[in-house]
Amino acid sequence: MNNQYKTLIRIPSIQEYKNICTAVGWKDFMNFEVAEESLNKSLFGVVIQYEDEIVGMGRVIGDGYIYFYIQDIAVIPAHQNKGIGKLIMTTVTEFLKVNAPEKSFIGMFASHGKESFYKKYGFNEHEGMTGIFAVLNKGEIK
Repeated sequence: MNNQYKTLIRIPSIQEYKNICTAVGWKDFMNFEVAEESLNKSLFGVVIQYEDEIVGMGRVIGDGYIYFYIQDIAVIPAHQNKGIGKLIMTTVTEFLKVNAPEKSFIGMFASHGKESFYKKYGFNEHEGMTGIFAVLNKGEIK
């Protein structure tokens, strides 16, 4: 990995968050009107800086006791496949190993086709459990 990448332990700013979400194609799925409040309630955050630009991010949300969710693992396309995702996940999982109590539930959603990347960090399907979710859209839960 290029040593010009710096790991910063902090939550992305709202502008950094918008930039990365837009770059990776998440813009249409994000409610940026409330994103800053969501970011402020994060338990942990990491951003990756290249020169003067934040090019990657990841965060942990949850109640801080039993439930932890890894969110927003993203790297701007021009910086993908350079080990940045690995750096983000290593930083996030180290935080969890130190701060999450025994038997904590650590969940996440992976983009289709990226499941094998996360399996390296212990994330797998579990017998008897199915990951399902809904999205609130125009007052309807779908």
